[in-house]
Amino acid sequence: MWDDLVNALLPYFQVLQYDTRGHGNSTVTPEPYTISLLGKDVIDLMDKLNIAEAHFCGLSMGGLIGQWLAIHHPKRIKKLVLSNTAAKIGEAETWNQRIETIKTNGVQSIADATMQRWFTDEFIKNNKQKIEQQKVLFLNNNAVGYANACAAVRDADFRESVKKITSETLVITGDGDVVTTVEHANYLVNEIAKSELKILKARHLSSVELPQEFANTLIDFIVGGSAFDRGMHLRRTVLGNEHVNKATEKINSFTGDFQNLIANVPWGSVWTRPAMSKHDRSLITLSMLIALGREAEFKMHVRAAFNNGVSVTELKELILQSAIYCGFPAANDAYKIAEEVMKELKISMNE
Repeated sequence: MWDDLVNALLPYFQVLQYDTRGHGNSTVTPEPYTISLLGKDVIDLMDKLNIAEAHFCGLSMGGLIGQWLAIHHPKRIKKLVLSNTAAKIGEAETWNQRIETIKTNGVQSIADATMQRWFTDEFIKNNKQKIEQQKVLFLNNNAVGYANACAAVRDADFRESVKKITSETLVITGDGDVVTTVEHANYLVNEIAKSELKILKARHLSSVELPQEFANTLIDFIVGGSAFDRGMHLRRTVLGNEHVNKATEKINSFTGDFQNLIANVPWGSVWTRPAMSKHDRSLITLSMLIALGREAEFKMHVRAAFNNGVSVTELKELILQSAIYCGFPAANDAYKIAEEVMKELKISMNE
């Protein structure tokens, strides 16, 4: 449900998508699940990947998992996004009927009705291929895993504890969502101290129905809506806080306009464009800096390139090719500078 958002988010964040227990490639365990169990899966995953803290966005059951995480592991959650969810979703009788239907007749027995609940009539009418893709994904669900997840949603109730959430929180809902309504969203906003509400013109799977708007909503909330805010965020993720802090602490009335220009134009308007990855932009930037002989900028962007996932082998090949088109002296200087940076960063040259 997040695939269409990733390209828009990647200039700003490292994005981790995972399959919930019982879904996709994750293990199907036989016991009925709980939100506590699914939340601990997230913590275990973060620990395994050495992620100390993260922004978390969860939709529907994922929103319940997000509430549990923010209540029980507040130091691990920087900003929280609760999408198309509620402190309590539905009634036990409804979920029990759903579980019994799935166990008896399989997920195919509820597939068409689920598409109707997930998407607006207009979206279904105008996006038949997308609906078919979503239906295929839904039908690929393991019946046991899906039924166990339904049990987790059935038993989750955070109405007494959601007020404990201290993370800055964005609540997203769809104006046509009949599963988790605007009323449910307003309840969360009223209970969570530092929270705000965004209503989209969608039904339950708002991230699929409006991926670009959903992605922009996330970026506005986590980073900021202005080119300056977005540029400074990206500048820090690429160049590092230490470098940006040194540059900005020297700002005065003479240099202020230039520093604002840097934040707004190259970082806020170009590096943020989703059509090309930061990895590729780094390689292009390094090539141009070698050609121009800008040694200080080249050194800075070698550091940035490693932050953007450029490998030692790719850097070596780039400099080697620059010898042909920019000249051997330019390539020689580039090799020396790159070696200095790798020694400073303790990066092995024998990749």
